[in-house]
Amino acid sequence: MNLKIRMLNTLQRYPFSLLVLAVIIYLSLFRFETDSLPKITNLDKLAHFFMYAGFCSVVWLEYLLTHSSLNFRKIFWGAIVAPVAFSGAMELAQMFVTDYRSCDFYDFIFNVLGIVAATIFSLYVTRPIIARCKRAE
Repeated sequence: MNLKIRMLNTLQRYPFSLLVLAVIIYLSLFRFETDSLPKITNLDKLAHFFMYAGFCSVVWLEYLLTHSSLNFRKIFWGAIVAPVAFSGAMELAQMFVTDYRSCDFYDFIFNVLGIVAATIFSLYVTRPIIARCKRAE
């Protein structure tokens, strides 16, 4: 399949996932004034967890809604490996592309934990609900 067609297909099937991805890129690379934020220890780790759990949940949801069966190979690469690799790339980009952000291994760990939590939730909660709704149609 031609690359242009694959890109259009991805855009059609995963518009919200791509939107969330763009928001994560923005939040990861742009400078924010943090003086007015409350000083809560490791609050950013919770933010990392929920950013990537949310992203991965949206990927799973869009996949489950647009596919009739679960292709574990595709979902493994698209909803687990790719987000983990993207997460690592964002941490490295913060270190090499900006001079006001840093690469943090614990941020990466919490990103991965969010991806794992979203995968478990999607497999055992979201997937059965969507399957039930599709059978009811």
